[in-house]
Amino acid sequence: MITLYDFGNSVCCQKVRVTLCEKGLEWQAIKVDLFRSEQYDPSYLKLNPKGVVPTLVHDGKPVIESTVICEYIDETFPEPRLVPADPWLRSQMRLWSKMVDEGLFEGITEISFSAMFRERMRNMPQEMREIRFRNIGDPRRRDRFKSTYEMGVHSPYVLYAIAAYERAFKLLEETPAESGPWLVGARPTLADINLMPLLARLDYLGLLDLWIKERPFVSGWWALAREWPSFRRGLSNLISEAEFAEMRTHGPNIRDEMATLLAEIREGRCGQPS
Repeated sequence: MITLYDFGNSVCCQKVRVTLCEKGLEWQAIKVDLFRSEQYDPSYLKLNPKGVVPTLVHDGKPVIESTVICEYIDETFPEPRLVPADPWLRSQMRLWSKMVDEGLFEGITEISFSAMFRERMRNMPQEMREIRFRNIGDPRRRDRFKSTYEMGVHSPYVLYAIAAYERAFKLLEETPAESGPWLVGARPTLADINLMPLLARLDYLGLLDLWIKERPFVSGWWALAREWPSFRRGLSNLISEAEFAEMRTHGPNIRDEMATLLAEIREGRCGQPS
């Protein structure tokens, strides 16, 4: 039996769901409402001491960390294979996963926070807001969230996010054409699945084209990913209309400032006196 402790519009949960869908697996979903701080419930913390989603429980054993979960699913249910058999291609897949885990995930969190979750926290009573910050537990994460809450797009962490995506899309555009149409071969792998939720979030916020409108390989890859049945079943079909509406409403509010910062990064002017 597979149980997934899940939150619908979490990018980490989305990549696990896409992986489960591609494997043709069924699972029991248990919602962990991040905005009600259910991830800090003592019973959930026994499964996931970090207090984050997702958590996969398979045959009574919990598996945490979305990248680890996806590899666990692939090893446990080997068909269709989502990790390349070739060692070099497997290393390239893991480089993309590493890039997501070491910069792009934090980046999408800060961009999303500055666009819409910041507004939610502004509308909270101060006491509840302080509880949310205290519950984070990780001082580095708390500092990031506080900075983005107070400064919005002008937080240095949002700037780091914009730069991280610029580096990633530049590298992706330089991916050799013969390796495709997917990132590391003729079939999708966990490299593609790790990236899909991040591009989806930027797209739904109305921001993705700032990076990719003049990058034909990335644009083509994203068009392919959007139509992949497992992407639809595990990600886009499971986002509620209310969540789509929230992203469509708040993303455009930061678009001009994001475009300005991206232009400054590309011109090497970011951080210099105007």
